[in-house]
Amino acid sequence: MSKHKKLFEVIRSNLYGVRFQDGCKAAELLGFVRTGGKGSHCVYARQGEALHLNFQDRDGYLLSYQVKQLIKMIDKYGDL
Repeated sequence: MSKHKKLFEVIRSNLYGVRFQDGCKAAELLGFVRTGGKGSHCVYARQGEALHLNFQDRDGYLLSYQVKQLIKMIDKYGDL
């Protein structure tokens, strides 16, 4: 299993313990590009995708609703 597939599986299996840096890395592996953000926020967008991923660094972790959005994108683009 490749490193990025393993990262995706770890994210899928742990809704409340995804590290902020791992979420950002996963978004970039899925083809999202950082388009902005201020302070503890990072916004990622992908061409042709209406949903933007807005991650907030809360003590080094993502919030659970942000992880759910990321999992949707992993399910949609993870096999590309």
